[in-house]
Amino acid sequence: MDDKDAPRMPGKGDDGAEVRKPGMKEEGAELRKPHEMIVMVPRSRRVTLTGRRLYNALLQVSQSRLQAMSAMPPADYMFEAPLPALLRTTGSSGEDRTAAKRYLREMRGLEVDWESTAPGDGLKWRGFSMLSEVAIEVRNGENWVSWSYPPTIMSALREPARWARIDLDVLAKLGSYAAVALYEICARYRDNPSGVTSRKPVQWWADALSPAPGGAERREWRKFKNERVKPAVEEINSETDIEIELIEHKLGRAVSEVQFAVRRKRGTPRPRALAEGPVDAGLVLRAESLGIREAKLDGLLKEFGETRVREQLDVLERRAVNRKLRGIEHAYAYLRSLLRHGEADAALSLPAPSNVPVEEGAAPVAPQAVPPRPASPASVLAVAADAGPGAEAWLNGRIAQIKAEIAALDPVQRRGWVDRALQDLAARGMLSAVVSRRAAQGDVLHGVLGSVLVRVYAEAVHGPGWDRPSGAA
Repeated sequence: MDDKDAPRMPGKGDDGAEVRKPGMKEEGAELRKPHEMIVMVPRSRRVTLTGRRLYNALLQVSQSRLQAMSAMPPADYMFEAPLPALLRTTGSSGEDRTAAKRYLREMRGLEVDWESTAPGDGLKWRGFSMLSEVAIEVRNGENWVSWSYPPTIMSALREPARWARIDLDVLAKLGSYAAVALYEICARYRDNPSGVTSRKPVQWWADALSPAPGGAERREWRKFKNERVKPAVEEINSETDIEIELIEHKLGRAVSEVQFAVRRKRGTPRPRALAEGPVDAGLVLRAESLGIREAKLDGLLKEFGETRVREQLDVLERRAVNRKLRGIEHAYAYLRSLLRHGEADAALSLPAPSNVPVEEGAAPVAPQAVPPRPASPASVLAVAADAGPGAEAWLNGRIAQIKAEIAALDPVQRRGWVDRALQDLAARGMLSAVVSRRAAQGDVLHGVLGSVLVRVYAEAVHGPGWDRPSGAA
């Protein structure tokens, strides 16, 4: 049975793939790759394994930034990230850095055909450049990448109607181009009721799994299968969350069409050591906006793992912009203390207040006055301890509501609130070059700038009790 004959599942399309729902949220280094971008066939030159991995990392960082924006940015909008963080997201080693820099520069002129894997869809975009523009510059001794996309790719990336879930952590385990390309195709069928991909001609598969134009110089299927496909299948079955099996369909004695059976593995993959896991480049950007260099963040990631660092970075961001509490002069030291001892002990370790302004009429908070509550984003925003177990969920919904109000503002009005937030950050010594660049690009609703913007707007429009349920103390 082909996937077009499969019954439709709730929350999925006719082909069993994810369909966009309002409010769906992705965590970590996971890419919702649009179906139009699953099959990439090079037209002008060869695509390397590092290049394809790196491009997926660029897409994942860009998608997370786009989702945080209130509107589609202008066509010349440039995304940015540190090159080492992008390479770690792909699972690549430091030795790949020179090759990655060369490949990034070539991406602007590298043309590919994009195809959907759905039956009957065929070619989607022909001869698209992978990137519209790319630049590499050195900032504080570190390579940073800036890039932009053609408008069609930008639109598909921000609002994909259907997509495949591509976990970059899983993808980083694969060591051949054919395995990466085949995994991306098969991953969208992991929950398909039919359990099989679409049937495609053998040459289609040769083109889709080859890094060079011309389908591996149109090698016959038998040789291509033995050299590329079988090793890729073995690698996917041993290293990823799915198991696949090659199914060949013959016309006479010759194989004419091919498809793959796909099933999700039972249980969970064996976890890798903390130091080996790829890191979401977006996490590095958030730390940079607080003044924490990537080299220092890397040490914390190796010691505590990405999940704990992400959680405590949330705490640090909201703690840093809370004017009711003392300022944080050393963000890295505070984050390290959060990870080792929890929020209460981290607050006790703060140095005495210096020139950090506090709210008019408010006395500096003494160390013993810091509430000894477990670290959580809700406590940082001073939600009452006795508000009940639903307090954090309520607050998250309230923040989302405030962000929606800000996103709906007239651009001129929104700019006024952004300026007030930037002034607040400047007064607290927290206005970094990273924050300023994002503000100039309109990326204002995430990270430390987003936290300050929400607070400044909400306090002025809804009053100082905006972050507490009605009737809370």
